[in-house]
Amino acid sequence: MSDTITLTSAVDGFAFSALHAAPQGPRKGGVVVIQEIFGLDQYVQADVARWAARGYEAIAPSLFDRVTPGYVAEHDPEGFQNGIAAVGQVGFPAMLSDIQASIDALKDKGPVFAVGYCMGGSLVWVAASKLEGLAAGSSYYGSQVGANAALPLNCPVIVHLGAKDGHIDAEAVKAAVWTSHPDLPVYVYENSGHGFNNDGRPDSDLSDAELARERTLALFEANGAGA
Repeated sequence: MSDTITLTSAVDGFAFSALHAAPQGPRKGGVVVIQEIFGLDQYVQADVARWAARGYEAIAPSLFDRVTPGYVAEHDPEGFQNGIAAVGQVGFPAMLSDIQASIDALKDKGPVFAVGYCMGGSLVWVAASKLEGLAAGSSYYGSQVGANAALPLNCPVIVHLGAKDGHIDAEAVKAAVWTSHPDLPVYVYENSGHGFNNDGRPDSDLSDAELARERTLALFEANGAGA
């Protein structure tokens, strides 16, 4: 079961909402689930539930609350344009401050991890460089990972990309990451396009999605989860 909590950014004192789910069974750690541009929609809710079922306390901050509290958009052209506009209005620094507040809400209970999708995948990458308290991060199809590939990382990160992604050149991103981080795992999923973690979406291949989740779990377990 999930509930809605309120957290406060230490940077500007902004109070924002977040989806929260307690771990089922023994607690393995905390995970910050970072949304796509469509807000805390059904796919984010499903992902939070998946992590809780795996023994993680999950928090998904509502990163567009500064624009529209409780923002959720459809996965259609209008929703895409509205989401892009919201990104421009809020900006990465404010979103990173809300992610830091989410990390801080979990850090006293054990290791904290981050997983993010699309915009969230880009934010995981930047968070691993600029924020404090992350044990590891899993970045899915972030369009800004390639442009920020040279950032130094303060924790282990893995990257997931779809070979059929019409928005991101997976091989170019992999090459950019490996130029600065030659040993960092970059996984390209041949059967999938953008958004493949969203079960049931046209670009989603269930076997690819499940493999990426298992790789993410292995990353977290190798960096303190369940210890």
